[in-house]
Amino acid sequence: MKRTAWPRAGRDRPEVVLLGAPDRPRVAEELGRLRPVIASRAEIAAVDLEFGYDFTGKDHDLVIVLGGDGSILQAARQMGENQLPVLGVNCGRLGFLAALSPDAFLEVWPEVCCGGFEVVDHLMLRTSLLRGDREVESQLGLNEAAILGGPPYNILDIDMYVDGMLATTYHCDGLIISTPVGSTAHNMSAGGPILRKDLQAFVVSPISPHTLTYRSVVDMADREFELTVANPNESTSVVVDGRVMSKIEFGDRVRVRRADASFRMLSVPGQNDYRTLRDKLNWGGNTLSTRA
Repeated sequence: MKRTAWPRAGRDRPEVVLLGAPDRPRVAEELGRLRPVIASRAEIAAVDLEFGYDFTGKDHDLVIVLGGDGSILQAARQMGENQLPVLGVNCGRLGFLAALSPDAFLEVWPEVCCGGFEVVDHLMLRTSLLRGDREVESQLGLNEAAILGGPPYNILDIDMYVDGMLATTYHCDGLIISTPVGSTAHNMSAGGPILRKDLQAFVVSPISPHTLTYRSVVDMADREFELTVANPNESTSVVVDGRVMSKIEFGDRVRVRRADASFRMLSVPGQNDYRTLRDKLNWGGNTLSTRA
């Protein structure tokens, strides 16, 4: 886990980019309310409500994302290999990654601009589709890579190789390889474990396995996973962060490994994984201390 100070040294005022989901009335409303406050303490380099801004070669101090978790994922895709620190403002429904409400953002923004907060690096993955001796597609992901079978919904036989050695063959409806950030997404819905977001590990979770013995596996992030599907149908696909990357043909290999880039989030005091689980996912438990 890597932690660095924010903001970037050498600037009197931080330089920020504002991103937001298009065609979202609440995003436009909150942008109108927050923009003057942001501008009072920072230089706004760009405002992008179309997710079209080119981050290539840019060294902005902060990217403020207005929206929900889907907007955070889109921002990560948009930044590509040039991942800049992100602060999410929840204008959506769940807001697991975009943990700050607009009102909470207004409270912490002056303190954020004074510096002293940490930027925490989070694991990302690189998914490649190999066909013969060439790479057909490659995509950066923040949440997960998944092999999913579409119509006619037959059970898939998926061979999983870890560091070049056959680990097992799954008989299932699909398979998910998730980062810690993505462990609360599709992985959790499939019964996989929740990991702290700053761990350096992958979770492998089968979807509806046709057996009583398959369980999710947590492994080091330095492993390289390679997946093959023995019986793909016309709809079997590799999906990265909820978007179809490519259809899978017989003989294709799907390789998943740690990405060179890391997703970088500003760590705001008062926000932590357990509080987020309680507040956003209705995780049960008595948080009252019995100590005097």
